[in-house]
Amino acid sequence: MRFNLNTKKVVTAAVIAAIYAVLTIAIAPLSYGMMQLRFSEAMTILPVFTPLAIPGLFIGCLLANLLSPVGFIDVVFGSLASLLSAYGTYKLRHKILLAPLPPVVVNGIIVGIMLKYYYGVDAHLLLCMLWVAGGQAVACYGLGLPLKKLLDKHKDIFA
Repeated sequence: MRFNLNTKKVVTAAVIAAIYAVLTIAIAPLSYGMMQLRFSEAMTILPVFTPLAIPGLFIGCLLANLLSPVGFIDVVFGSLASLLSAYGTYKLRHKILLAPLPPVVVNGIIVGIMLKYYYGVDAHLLLCMLWVAGGQAVACYGLGLPLKKLLDKHKDIFA
Protein backbone atom coordinates (compact mmCIF):
# COMPACT_ATOMS: atom_id res chain seq x y z
CA MET A 1 0.00 0.00 0.00
CA ARG A 2 1.41 3.40 -0.97
CA PHE A 3 0.81 6.50 1.09
CA ASN A 4 0.78 10.04 -0.12
CA LEU A 5 3.80 11.81 1.39
CA ASN A 6 1.59 14.58 2.77
CA THR A 7 -0.73 12.04 4.40
CA LYS A 8 2.24 10.38 6.09
CA LYS A 9 3.39 13.74 7.43
CA VAL A 10 -0.03 14.55 8.86
CA VAL A 11 -0.32 11.10 10.42
CA THR A 12 3.16 11.35 11.97
CA ALA A 13 2.38 14.71 13.56
CA ALA A 14 -1.04 13.44 14.69
CA VAL A 15 0.40 10.32 16.31
CA ILE A 16 2.96 12.44 18.20
CA ALA A 17 0.16 14.78 19.31
CA ALA A 18 -2.03 11.91 20.47
CA ILE A 19 0.72 10.18 22.42
CA TYR A 20 1.75 13.45 24.11
CA ALA A 21 -1.84 14.28 25.08
CA VAL A 22 -2.63 10.78 26.35
CA LEU A 23 0.59 10.58 28.40
CA THR A 24 -0.11 13.97 29.96
CA ILE A 25 -3.76 13.28 30.74
CA ALA A 26 -3.11 9.71 31.96
CA ILE A 27 -0.98 11.00 34.82
CA ALA A 28 -3.04 14.16 35.32
CA PRO A 29 -2.26 14.64 39.01
CA LEU A 30 1.44 14.99 38.16
CA SER A 31 0.94 16.86 34.88
CA TYR A 32 -0.86 19.91 36.20
CA GLY A 33 -0.43 22.30 39.09
CA MET A 34 2.36 24.35 40.62
CA MET A 35 4.47 21.26 41.12
CA GLN A 36 4.36 19.20 37.94
CA LEU A 37 6.27 16.51 36.15
CA ARG A 38 5.02 15.74 32.68
CA PHE A 39 6.53 12.48 31.54
CA SER A 40 5.23 13.41 28.09
CA GLU A 41 7.86 16.16 28.00
CA ALA A 42 10.42 13.44 27.28
CA MET A 43 8.92 13.56 23.79
CA THR A 44 10.31 17.06 23.29
CA ILE A 45 13.45 15.25 22.04
CA LEU A 46 11.53 14.13 18.91
CA PRO A 47 12.34 17.25 16.84
CA VAL A 48 15.89 15.87 16.76
CA PHE A 49 14.50 13.18 14.43
CA THR A 50 11.84 15.07 12.49
CA PRO A 51 10.49 18.61 12.17
CA LEU A 52 7.02 17.01 12.11
CA ALA A 53 7.36 16.70 15.87
CA ILE A 54 7.07 20.49 16.19
CA PRO A 55 3.37 20.72 15.24
CA GLY A 56 2.75 17.32 16.85
CA LEU A 57 4.05 18.45 20.24
CA PHE A 58 2.26 21.79 19.96
CA ILE A 59 -1.10 20.19 19.19
CA GLY A 60 -0.60 17.46 21.81
CA CYS A 61 0.17 20.05 24.46
CA LEU A 62 -2.77 22.19 23.39
CA LEU A 63 -5.12 19.20 23.70
CA ALA A 64 -3.70 18.21 27.09
CA ASN A 65 -3.92 21.79 28.34
CA LEU A 66 -7.65 21.87 27.60
CA LEU A 67 -7.95 19.90 30.87
CA SER A 68 -5.56 22.12 32.81
CA PRO A 69 -6.94 23.68 36.00
CA VAL A 70 -5.30 26.92 34.84
CA GLY A 71 -7.69 26.98 31.89
CA PHE A 72 -7.44 29.15 28.81
CA ILE A 73 -4.20 30.79 29.94
CA ASP A 74 -2.46 27.40 29.93
CA VAL A 75 -4.01 26.47 26.59
CA VAL A 76 -2.52 29.61 25.05
CA PHE A 77 0.75 30.20 26.89
CA GLY A 78 1.60 26.61 27.84
CA SER A 79 1.03 25.47 24.27
CA LEU A 80 3.03 28.41 22.90
CA ALA A 81 5.88 27.43 25.24
CA SER A 82 5.79 23.91 23.78
CA LEU A 83 5.86 25.27 20.23
CA LEU A 84 8.88 27.47 20.96
CA SER A 85 10.59 24.63 22.83
CA ALA A 86 10.10 22.14 20.02
CA TYR A 87 11.46 24.61 17.49
CA GLY A 88 14.48 25.28 19.71
CA THR A 89 15.14 21.55 20.05
CA TYR A 90 14.95 21.19 16.27
CA LYS A 91 17.48 24.02 15.80
CA LEU A 92 19.85 22.31 18.28
CA ARG A 93 19.32 18.80 16.88
CA HIS A 94 23.00 18.38 16.00
CA LYS A 95 24.14 19.25 19.53
CA ILE A 96 22.54 16.41 21.44
CA LEU A 97 23.42 17.58 24.94
CA LEU A 98 21.91 21.00 24.21
CA ALA A 99 18.83 19.75 22.31
CA PRO A 100 16.77 19.07 25.47
CA LEU A 101 17.60 22.52 26.88
CA PRO A 102 14.97 24.69 25.09
CA PRO A 103 12.01 22.96 26.81
CA VAL A 104 13.74 23.33 30.18
CA VAL A 105 14.43 27.06 29.71
CA VAL A 106 11.31 28.12 27.79
CA ASN A 107 8.85 26.21 29.97
CA GLY A 108 10.74 27.25 33.09
CA ILE A 109 10.22 30.90 32.18
CA ILE A 110 6.75 30.91 30.58
CA VAL A 111 5.06 28.23 32.70
CA GLY A 112 6.88 29.43 35.83
CA ILE A 113 5.45 32.95 35.38
CA MET A 114 2.01 31.63 34.50
CA LEU A 115 1.78 29.30 37.50
CA LYS A 116 3.17 31.82 40.00
CA TYR A 117 0.49 34.33 39.18
CA TYR A 118 -2.32 31.85 38.68
CA TYR A 119 -1.74 30.11 42.00
CA GLY A 120 -0.70 33.30 43.79
CA VAL A 121 2.45 31.69 45.15
CA ASP A 122 4.36 33.81 47.66
CA ALA A 123 7.71 32.46 46.45
CA HIS A 124 10.03 34.63 44.40
CA LEU A 125 9.34 34.45 40.65
CA LEU A 126 12.81 33.03 39.95
CA LEU A 127 12.14 30.21 42.40
CA CYS A 128 8.88 29.34 40.58
CA MET A 129 10.72 29.33 37.26
CA LEU A 130 13.45 27.10 38.65
CA TRP A 131 10.86 24.71 40.09
CA VAL A 132 9.23 24.26 36.68
CA ALA A 133 12.63 24.06 34.96
CA GLY A 134 13.67 21.32 37.40
CA GLY A 135 10.67 19.18 36.49
CA GLN A 136 11.41 19.82 32.83
CA ALA A 137 15.05 18.83 33.29
CA VAL A 138 14.00 15.50 34.80
CA ALA A 139 11.65 14.83 31.88
CA CYS A 140 13.82 16.17 29.05
CA TYR A 141 17.24 15.00 30.17
CA GLY A 142 16.40 12.12 32.50
CA LEU A 143 13.78 10.58 30.20
CA GLY A 144 14.26 12.36 26.86
CA LEU A 145 17.89 11.47 26.28
CA PRO A 146 17.34 7.76 27.00
CA LEU A 147 14.33 7.92 24.66
CA LYS A 148 16.57 9.40 21.98
CA LYS A 149 19.10 6.63 22.46
CA LEU A 150 16.34 4.05 22.09
CA LEU A 151 14.91 5.74 19.00
CA ASP A 152 18.36 6.06 17.38
CA LYS A 153 18.05 2.35 16.62
CA HIS A 154 14.74 2.98 14.81
CA LYS A 155 15.34 6.29 13.01
CA ASP A 156 13.67 4.93 9.89
CA ILE A 157 10.21 5.31 11.45
CA PHE A 158 10.59 9.08 11.04
CA ALA A 159 11.83 8.94 7.45
